[in-house]
Amino acid sequence: MIVKTVRALMAVVFLWSFNGYALAAKKPNIVLVFMDNFGWGEVGAYGGGILRGAPTPNIDEIAEQGMKLLNFNVESQCVPSRSAIMTGRYAIRSGTSKVPLKAGLYGMTQWEYTMAEMLSDAGYATGMFGKWHLGDSPGRYPTDQGFDEWYGIPNTTDESYWPENDLFRPGVHPQVKFAHIMEAKKGQKPKQLEVYNSANRATIDGEITKRSVAFIKRKAKGKKPFFLYVPYTQTHMPVTPHPDFDGRTKNGGYADVLAQTDHYVGQLVEAVDKAGATDNTIFIFTADNGPEGTPPHEGFAGPWSGTYFTGMEASLRVPFLIRWPGKIPARSVSNEITHEMDLFSTFANLAGGRVPEDRTMDSIDLTDFLLGKRDNSGRESVVIYNGTDIYGVKWRDWKMMIREIRDMSDADTRYPVPRFYNLLKDPKEERPVRLLPDNLWVRYPASQVLIDHAASLQAEPPIKVGTPDPYLPSSK
Repeated sequence: MIVKTVRALMAVVFLWSFNGYALAAKKPNIVLVFMDNFGWGEVGAYGGGILRGAPTPNIDEIAEQGMKLLNFNVESQCVPSRSAIMTGRYAIRSGTSKVPLKAGLYGMTQWEYTMAEMLSDAGYATGMFGKWHLGDSPGRYPTDQGFDEWYGIPNTTDESYWPENDLFRPGVHPQVKFAHIMEAKKGQKPKQLEVYNSANRATIDGEITKRSVAFIKRKAKGKKPFFLYVPYTQTHMPVTPHPDFDGRTKNGGYADVLAQTDHYVGQLVEAVDKAGATDNTIFIFTADNGPEGTPPHEGFAGPWSGTYFTGMEASLRVPFLIRWPGKIPARSVSNEITHEMDLFSTFANLAGGRVPEDRTMDSIDLTDFLLGKRDNSGRESVVIYNGTDIYGVKWRDWKMMIREIRDMSDADTRYPVPRFYNLLKDPKEERPVRLLPDNLWVRYPASQVLIDHAASLQAEPPIKVGTPDPYLPSSK
């Protein structure tokens, strides 16, 4: 914990950027629901719901009461997406740019300054219930990274297959062991609870909801504002419904889980409302990346092509619904480019938090955009990563791709000449645009984004994957 202590002392003398929104208003509570491998087109508000076999009235109501974003972007894999939303930085900078598929240390170093730490420093009570996937070793659990309390799984849901697998051999390597559900309080060693097996895989989101509702009830009575992070484990494969929902829709297990998720989200909203915290709580429903692509658990991305682990729009665009009654205009919709990283600076503004100036930050403050004070988000581009590799860039309504993989089972193709897509004319990315003279200009702003991004990585070299703690940049 040396790095955390040093940083707390250095914060006194370092210059931090600060926007004083919260000085003039009561600090809002924040509830952030973060689905796992959940497609843009799953819920009714985005054309899914009954089309997918299960209406989603509770989730859809968030859109009715608040704002729906059509072009909210995330990273293409679980680990980098969770890193980006927590730090406000591209995951490549943090050494968390891909799901670990080999043995060794992984996750965020303690030097990273997370959303939970920022809000905790701003006076918030912080709780997390769900999937972490940003480190499973001492010093890298959620309660080491700003959360007061945590219940959930440290890694990923496919590990729930292992306990019933006759071919599994625990003990052949230190990291080959049954996964456990865990819980922890800040300053305490995390406790292992039940083995994360197929039975607990089916029921864990119900328990996550139960604990989240209890957190809302407790903290709404306190003097501190609260930040509740709910990274559900669904719809990561295996997509297995809770026994109470198994067979509920008569449309298959995936539809049952969709109905289950809508019910759980409804319980969270109801808890906020019953606590009398409706008008002072920001409630967000979104996801870490696009739909599951592993048969037979495939999800649905609406009009977009591809799955997670690609640079396609289905991988990058996810649903984003936000409710803050009296602040965010009801039934508002936007196709402006936004990114999960932008929540860091936005929350910092609204909560009176601090955005560090001792590192490269990629987050953009969306406050005025979300409050309806301006039409543009302030973001024009997103660098497209798949793991450690750059696949291209989104700039306004254009996409410039230097390599592509259109499906997890497809070959990864590098292009000697970039391909361009206009996402308004070709949302499914099926017809690359020939850059004839009338559109040759597009290559300049699109490529400039990559040039500037490369320069930022040169100025501040990325943290290497597997870097141990304590870590401090060599230039600091």
